[in-house]
Amino acid sequence: MDLEAQLRTLALSLGADYFGVADLSSAHDVILAQGGDRVARYPRAVAIGMGLQDSLVDLLRDKDPGGAIVYRHNSYDVVNQMLDQIGVRVANVLQRAGHSAFPVPASKRTDDDHISGIFSQKLAAHLAGLGWIGKSCLLVTPEHGPRVRWVTVLTDAPLHPTGSPIEQQCGACTACVDICPQHAFTGRSFNRNEPREARYDAAACDRYFREMEKKKSVAVCGLCLYVCPYGKKSGSGIRR
Repeated sequence: MDLEAQLRTLALSLGADYFGVADLSSAHDVILAQGGDRVARYPRAVAIGMGLQDSLVDLLRDKDPGGAIVYRHNSYDVVNQMLDQIGVRVANVLQRAGHSAFPVPASKRTDDDHISGIFSQKLAAHLAGLGWIGKSCLLVTPEHGPRVRWVTVLTDAPLHPTGSPIEQQCGACTACVDICPQHAFTGRSFNRNEPREARYDAAACDRYFREMEKKKSVAVCGLCLYVCPYGKKSGSGIRR
């Protein structure tokens, strides 16, 4: 079994629903600006995704505190931990094969000023051909919409890209824009040459979460994830 097949089999056996390999060369400058040379020096990325349970995502529509607690625990805390474990296991296989590997935490902010992590998980998945960047700035998959969480392993292993970026398929839909309680989305389509601020006010979203925490309620929103039509027709479980 070749290395890519070994990694794919491992990830899927540990519960992943998506597996892809991305060539990062076209996004080097963006990656360098966000995370510095410690991540920009890797030419490829392994993108791994896990679909969320529809029954849990659907709890978000009721804005019920009890449902929010259940959603955050299972669809955020538990899934992120599972993805991090998969990422470390994949990185270990790459290292044992003689390659350098850098597992990026599934959800860990490293820059409070820019409200971002050290590397964009959705960028790797997008470049691997697993989905497109929607008007919500989430990675939207054809099979599960944005109802997927991601982890990335950066590497110098000579893996072959599994695909190319998918063009946005949101069309005229503005469901995620319209439902946002903070009006954080401008509705502009993704353009890699534009800053994130042209499409998304991350600070407004962050303030909303801080306000919820101060009120001792569960800091959960996710309405943009819930309302996406692609997510609502999910359930095929297709693995790539």
